[in-house]
Amino acid sequence: MAVSVATGFFDGVHLGHRLVLERLVSLARSRGDESVVVTFWPHPRAVLQQEADSLRLLTSLEDKTAMIEARGVDRVEVLPFSRDFGALSTEAYLREVLQRRFGATALVLGYDNRIGADLLPPDDTAAIASALGLEVLRCGSVPAPDGTTAVSSTAIRRCLAEGRIDAARAMLGWDYSLKGVVVAGNRIGRTLGFPTANMQLYEPRLLVPANGVYLVQVEVEGAVYFGMTNIGVRPTLGGSGAVTVETHILDFDEDIYGLDIRIRFLQRIREERRFESLEALSAQLERDRLEISAQSLKFADYTY
Repeated sequence: MAVSVATGFFDGVHLGHRLVLERLVSLARSRGDESVVVTFWPHPRAVLQQEADSLRLLTSLEDKTAMIEARGVDRVEVLPFSRDFGALSTEAYLREVLQRRFGATALVLGYDNRIGADLLPPDDTAAIASALGLEVLRCGSVPAPDGTTAVSSTAIRRCLAEGRIDAARAMLGWDYSLKGVVVAGNRIGRTLGFPTANMQLYEPRLLVPANGVYLVQVEVEGAVYFGMTNIGVRPTLGGSGAVTVETHILDFDEDIYGLDIRIRFLQRIREERRFESLEALSAQLERDRLEISAQSLKFADYTY
């Protein structure tokens, strides 16, 4: 069977990516092709650039693959990204990987889809692909809600780093989430009347939103609850400076140490700040809980 293909990292599988995937599935069906997404892991910047340690991702490989498949794509191929692989030119990648390895006969390009070590603009890539005999379908950009830029993984990362959850959601098309395992903490939250589930991320390169207190949905053992998540360095408690992700689950008091947990960010309530005493912190946490409970009513029947 012939193959229609789209290729790229697809971090976040955001609305711009979804446009590419929709066009890919539609084109493949019209041609009688198999629709295939060829992606990579790890991120090219994590391999090729010196600032790799600062790179933060929007999706784990597992989540990214599942989201792509959920858009109706027949097959997702994940290629290991190495320096040798990254040295392939645009033409070599199209010819040796997409055509010879995967049998591609058609290519769907995103509005800023750059392929190969030469990072050619999409116009040049389309010309090379056409010369190699590939049918090329170009996709336009998807405007961000503020109208000042296009939806992109970079723009979404910026929003999350600034705590702008609503703006990130509008570009992603889904609620940003973190998944990890519940690990033991210092249990100070329990002494204050606010026991927390402390998360250790399964994918350490995932972007953690700006420090602060958030209304979240919590998924644990197949059940979903509302909760309040504090992200930060716990300044009142004399923290070590390391950022922690701690979630107080509303109306919940079970031992879940060692279990999987996923939190979906719905709304930022306030920024993190230092309090003069544990009593002042406890009083603020109670105000936060009341605010979280009130705001959660807006999301009682919420799906995105």
